[in-house]
Amino acid sequence: MKLFKNDYYANMGLADIRAKVAAGERLSFEDGVRLFNCPEPLAVGALAHQVRTRLHGDKAYYVLNRHVNYTNVCINRCVFCAYQREEGQQGGFVLTVDDVLSKIDAAPVTPREVHIVGGCHPKLALAYFEDVLNAVKTRLPGVVLKCFTAVEIAHFARLENLSTREVLSRLQKAGLDMLPGGGAEIFAPKIREQLCPRKSTADEWLAIHEEAHELGIKTNCTMLFGHIEAIEDRVDHLVRLRESQDRGGGYTCFIPLPFLTENSKLKIDRPLTGLEELRTIAVSRLMLDNIPHIKAYWVMLGVKQAQAALKFGADDFDGTVIEEKIGHEAGATSDQGLTRKELTDMIRGCGCTPVERDGFFNEV
Repeated sequence: MKLFKNDYYANMGLADIRAKVAAGERLSFEDGVRLFNCPEPLAVGALAHQVRTRLHGDKAYYVLNRHVNYTNVCINRCVFCAYQREEGQQGGFVLTVDDVLSKIDAAPVTPREVHIVGGCHPKLALAYFEDVLNAVKTRLPGVVLKCFTAVEIAHFARLENLSTREVLSRLQKAGLDMLPGGGAEIFAPKIREQLCPRKSTADEWLAIHEEAHELGIKTNCTMLFGHIEAIEDRVDHLVRLRESQDRGGGYTCFIPLPFLTENSKLKIDRPLTGLEELRTIAVSRLMLDNIPHIKAYWVMLGVKQAQAALKFGADDFDGTVIEEKIGHEAGATSDQGLTRKELTDMIRGCGCTPVERDGFFNEV
């Protein structure tokens, strides 16, 4: 994406932001709000693409991965969630350890990364999760296990009467390599109270990720956007993640997640447009100067929008995935999985060079 001329940004009142981006200087909260309010999203995208290219050239990363959702039984009852079931409700499920292994064995290619998350089940003991991790690591010794959101970690700690650090340490010994970024939703307390009042607070979510970083566990981070939050709430969320990264340095990738309305109990007046999705990805790249990677999560964006995101600041296309339930029950219409050839063809199709990676973004 070609960068617009200086006078173009000056006419929109963004000449100072353009200069900061060119110099590699940190943008302020106010800068982030101005970028969201800019009348020309393509100009914002061009700035983000400049940063993305400076960091990664024309590379676009992908991984051979496998998602496993171990249960949909959850006590949190988040307003926006279409995945959750009550214990004993029709459609509720809990996988056994053998079920998890069977799903991994059924993957068409051996995954380099296994992503395991689920609901906050009221009765599953920590030993169950240790058994799952041990079993997968025994089956695939070289795999990166990216498992359990900070919300799940906090839930395990409450059930077991342990600290979250103790839970993380036990899971790490069982084979945990990374935490995914889910459960962050939006950090603004008033919005969080409406969306997910039973879920961990923003401070708790951040504290668990920083504990993980102290233990040497890398993590991802997310933001759910396009529901009842304001632009200022999005920028606040990004700034808080940036400050957390300044403290611990363990975030590997940021994943902007567009809110999917189709099957949600939360109804909104103005659904996200495609350009607003892309603008949010672009502003994320510009604000998160200390988080190396931005993911175009094709599961929730759709593959064509994810391709466009590679020109709006994103550098990672996620991976094969194989089976994802949470986003699809919310209304995602994307495929349940992609092949390596499909991934690489789509990346090349938008002028980028596909680069296979592992869970830690090491090139393979």
